[in-house]
Amino acid sequence: MSVTPADQDKHTPRTAAPDAAPAAPGVAAEDSGAPPETAAGQDRPELRKAIEEIVGYGFAGVQLRVHDERGEWVGSAGVRELGGTAKPPTNGRFRIGSSTKTFVATVVLRLVAEGRIGLDSPVDDYLPRFGLDRRITVRMLLRHTSGVFNFTGEYYEDGTIVPGIPWAGQEWVDNRFRTYRPEELVELALSRPARFEPGTGWSYSNTNYVLARLLIEEVTGRSFAGEARRLILEPLGLSGTVVPGTSTDIPGPHAHGYYRYEDAGQEKTVDVTSQNPSWISAGGDMISTTQDLHTFFSALQGGRLLPASLLAEMREPDPKIGYGLGVFVQDLGPDGGIILHHNGGIAGYAALMYSTPDGGRTMTASLTYVDDAALSMAEAFQKVTQRLVEEVFGGGQAEPAR
Repeated sequence: MSVTPADQDKHTPRTAAPDAAPAAPGVAAEDSGAPPETAAGQDRPELRKAIEEIVGYGFAGVQLRVHDERGEWVGSAGVRELGGTAKPPTNGRFRIGSSTKTFVATVVLRLVAEGRIGLDSPVDDYLPRFGLDRRITVRMLLRHTSGVFNFTGEYYEDGTIVPGIPWAGQEWVDNRFRTYRPEELVELALSRPARFEPGTGWSYSNTNYVLARLLIEEVTGRSFAGEARRLILEPLGLSGTVVPGTSTDIPGPHAHGYYRYEDAGQEKTVDVTSQNPSWISAGGDMISTTQDLHTFFSALQGGRLLPASLLAEMREPDPKIGYGLGVFVQDLGPDGGIILHHNGGIAGYAALMYSTPDGGRTMTASLTYVDDAALSMAEAFQKVTQRLVEEVFGGGQAEPAR
């Protein structure tokens, strides 16, 4: 699956030439956030080599956490900030982009389990104010089969581009602290033609998950952040995970993300670590850590968050693309078997989140980089993701983040 700007919450690194980041200054295997006996107790030279190679591809920094039959390994490589020498904190916080969608889908499915939402009910029953096509169901939102226009823009097979909100270039940089209301994003999307009739195709649309957020809030009378805390964050003890709303900063230790653009014929690189993520909303606004992503995804796949019947529904992939309800389902073949994942990226940050179906083996990671409108790092991202998946899960070819 190729990644295009139409998918922007910026699911993949969109960014810089390999020489934009400094050479790898080494690897840190010690972890300020993980138990010392597991963080420093394993010598995994193959994982150390893998993260060093990631920095060699031009990424500024990487944090990696692997849980498997050998226990836990954590490490980091590269730098926390361009021009500095400190390595990224191995359990630092980072923007997780579209990995947010798995959290949103899980909350929706928990509300289905509570009998408060019907998975095959028309979304219009819950959100009549938008005048949605009555054929669009809750399941279609979570599976990206609604056909609703992607508010970050649509890119068609014939080369036609229908723009949405600004997400690239100097215009985005200059307006990165602007506040968008979720309703504003949905209304923009609904003012554009649908991509296809509901249920007749598959197309990744951030609008689906903003609608899912609004659905959660309408049904419960609480914010999505409040429901995420009630149903996921507090039960699992995810103290490093934040639903930021309009808050612009990343709390706690973190590495920095960057954006490169052209201004009056001159190339400029700016630190975009601070930004108002309301422009992407529930399509990709959350902040987390590799430890919390591991805990969440392992618990989800291990059956601790959803009834077995709904977990099976979540994992039932659309035949066109292999996307279930908020997760990708991927067959690595005889050497690797089935893995579940949902990667993400947003303005200088990328997140990896992978698990086996039993939750027993996971890989979670953060990559930081210099982003740009040309998606300059997309190819490198696909290569390093494939490399990590092969190392941790064995065989196969990784799907790039969407």
